[in-house]
Amino acid sequence: MSEFKLMLEKYAELVVKVGVNIQPGQVLIVQAPLETVDLTRLIVGKAYEAGAKYVQVDWDDEQITRIRYEKATDDSFGYYPQWHADMLEKFAEEGGAILHIKVPDPELFKGIDSWKVSTAVKAAAIARENYQGYTRNSRISWSLIKAPTQAWANKVFADLPEEERVPAMWEAVFQMNRVGSDNPVAAWREHIDHLKKRQDLLNNKRYKSFHYRAPGTDLHVQLPEGYLWRGGGGENEKGVYFVANMPTEEVYSMPHRTGVNGTVRSTLPLNLNGRLVEGIELTFKDGKVVDYQATSGREHLTSLLETDEGASYLGEIALVPYDSPISHLKRVFYNTGIDENASCHFALGSAYPTNLEGGTQMTKEELKAKGANVSLTHVDFMVGSDQLDIDGELEDGTVEPVFRQGNWAF
Repeated sequence: MSEFKLMLEKYAELVVKVGVNIQPGQVLIVQAPLETVDLTRLIVGKAYEAGAKYVQVDWDDEQITRIRYEKATDDSFGYYPQWHADMLEKFAEEGGAILHIKVPDPELFKGIDSWKVSTAVKAAAIARENYQGYTRNSRISWSLIKAPTQAWANKVFADLPEEERVPAMWEAVFQMNRVGSDNPVAAWREHIDHLKKRQDLLNNKRYKSFHYRAPGTDLHVQLPEGYLWRGGGGENEKGVYFVANMPTEEVYSMPHRTGVNGTVRSTLPLNLNGRLVEGIELTFKDGKVVDYQATSGREHLTSLLETDEGASYLGEIALVPYDSPISHLKRVFYNTGIDENASCHFALGSAYPTNLEGGTQMTKEELKAKGANVSLTHVDFMVGSDQLDIDGELEDGTVEPVFRQGNWAF
């Protein structure tokens, strides 16, 4: 077996055993781009070896997606098949697991009217809202992973000859997921333990607010009563541990919906559903975005903020040291699932109820009353750099350093 095939098999085993952590008798859906067929076949095999009852593969082709936006009538974009949303909801209700190989082309919708994409994304979010409740509340196991496609590799490794780009991307994916270690599953369990120690430290500290300072950033963020820090992964409602994002380097919680004030500037480009937005600057007052700018793609940012009321409020606060494995790769990956793990970040839109004591048992109204944001959307954007300082204020008013020059101060 070649070295590459061995690494690919180890990766497939890792995402099945650690990512979605398939249990005997469970049904698995794998959502995969056509170009990832070799990895997908290995994942299917590993899932059956782990005892899966049935594996359904939903293939995706971005060129077919683009054809719709080029040729469909305008009334197409507000439509999402309810039968598909119902299928996902039934699948989740029966305790299935879902694995998504998520690698959108950063320039897929270049030249496409922004309103078409935003309308389609919102229609899907509305139709799938009940299903999303299963994932946001960790009622089922789910995981987002990465695998190279030519379009993505062309963007990230544009400085290399074309024939070297996909191999370079595979090397990066293997490295950031610790696949090169003798036992990647054991390496991940050790990594998760490290993140849980950070999580526990922050939960014990009980900071009531943070102050972010960096070039273009001066932001105060309050935390709601009963907030919880999470890191690495978590348990579904049946007590099965899974890792929702691979790779992951973050510990994350939620800000108070109306407790964010000041200005923040992004440090990395945002791939917003196949549309690039760069140089984001947001000004918050009492939690809401009251002014915003972007050096490119501002119209896409506008569409995001107009999704619904909650899209203009923050739902997540995440801490990631600048001195992290992905940051060391010195690449912008134009993929939020990777770039957010090289950088501290926030998310516009919905908070995760798992970040609030008792949150998974609360209604939307109860969550809002406790200070959690509610929205159809959840979009992370990166704010970390080697110039970011963060202070934390304790319950007694003491202020102490949490981050200095982009890294943990303790």
